[in-house]
Amino acid sequence: MPNVVIVGAGIAGLTAGIYAQKSGFDVTICESHTMPGGNCTSWRRKGYLFEGGMHWLNGSGDGKSLNKLWREVGAITGATRIMYNDPFLACDHEGQRVSLYRNMEKFEAHFYETAPEDREVIRKLCRDMRRFARVNIPIGDIPWLKVRGKKKMPLGELVRMIPAVSRMAPLGNITAEAYAERFKNPALRLLLSNVVGPSYNAISLFFILGCYVSGDGGYIEGGSLAMVENMVKQFTALGGNIRYSSRVDRVLVSGGRTVGVSVPGGAIPADAVIVTADTLSAADTLFDKPLTEPWVKIMRRGTELTMNVFLCYGFEADLSELPDSTVFVLDKPFEYADKTIKTLGFRNYARYPGYAPPGCSAVTVTISKGDTYGYWKNAKENGEYEKRKQELSDTVLDRLEAKYPALKGKAAVRDTATPLTYERYCGTYHGSWMTRTAPGQRRAAYPCKAAGMINVYFAGQRLIPPGGMPPALLSGRTAVQHLCRDFKQEFVSS
Repeated sequence: MPNVVIVGAGIAGLTAGIYAQKSGFDVTICESHTMPGGNCTSWRRKGYLFEGGMHWLNGSGDGKSLNKLWREVGAITGATRIMYNDPFLACDHEGQRVSLYRNMEKFEAHFYETAPEDREVIRKLCRDMRRFARVNIPIGDIPWLKVRGKKKMPLGELVRMIPAVSRMAPLGNITAEAYAERFKNPALRLLLSNVVGPSYNAISLFFILGCYVSGDGGYIEGGSLAMVENMVKQFTALGGNIRYSSRVDRVLVSGGRTVGVSVPGGAIPADAVIVTADTLSAADTLFDKPLTEPWVKIMRRGTELTMNVFLCYGFEADLSELPDSTVFVLDKPFEYADKTIKTLGFRNYARYPGYAPPGCSAVTVTISKGDTYGYWKNAKENGEYEKRKQELSDTVLDRLEAKYPALKGKAAVRDTATPLTYERYCGTYHGSWMTRTAPGQRRAAYPCKAAGMINVYFAGQRLIPPGGMPPALLSGRTAVQHLCRDFKQEFVSS
């Protein structure tokens, strides 16, 4: 039985481990952290659970192609409860609230009632949402591979997606913010700009809107931790082994072929290595010399990083009457990392079991403003890191209390995760969250094999921009298919 070492126990690493173990390999996953999950993570503080990874899941809905894969790797089981709270996002603007509802007819009627002046552009919005609601990500298998449980999308499914495909080129050339500017109503403009983020291309906006109104995009009860724990149970039940606190220093290569990995205290021999740590970081640090293959150069040159700061609050107040997600305009904008913050968005987990003590609520505020790694790195080097975190937390709390006076003095727990936090615990390049897909940018397709080394494979969200959990899942599966083909073994999916 060939031995495989996987670098990283995030979604891609666990996916690769499960499929490789099913397909007859003896798999060891080396994880640098004390827990699995990578960027798909959550943490507890004094009775509160703060979600730092999954906000909604593409593939939670029955009948979706990704749903079948999530079930194959054990992320979703027969006992999994999936929550579809509604509305999933609301915007407050000068006394007017506009919401995004999951029911298409309710969504449409609400928008018409809110902004009759935008009737024609709302009609076009809803037409395109219905088109994107028919999108089902094609799942296939690489050529010349023996497969048990072969995947092939029916022709009818592909035909149903043609109307959405016809809209991808025009929507891909503008930002979500530019698309939102077509609306006269300022509340609608603000809401649509913040579904995915103002600077992402408008395709991303419609993929999310279509996902929600198609009955997908739910949230697994227990969040990132529950989902990852399900996958770990699946992997270990298959006989796989995870070594925690085991940071891989080098992928060992001899005569152009991998022979294992180096970890503190020694080496782990292997017939193949699948690197699921952040590809940008791995390409620079895990080999004797930084990788210089053409695709790696393109990735270095073409990747625009998305970085977030998560500001977490545990309130001794019941916020279950508020929507799960809200964005609002600040009466008092503030400066952060040389940028002016004019709006805030927060996620409210008051309706989610286990996230807070009875009668209390866990809230996370995410601020995403370009590449802020240097800002936090300089603060760390200058001894001002904790001070800046505290100042930002104080400022955001002040704005939340101004918006919701009942929160005044109710913040019992606070925690802040910066790009340096994610760099430290998850190993992501510069602590980045995902990859921004800019307007007009061609969707990159990176290989999962290293051309200059035999039996070295790559997986992870960086390979399929803009990233996220489905790309991690898909890339982990594809890496194992290449592994199986190279070792002339059957790929077993179920």
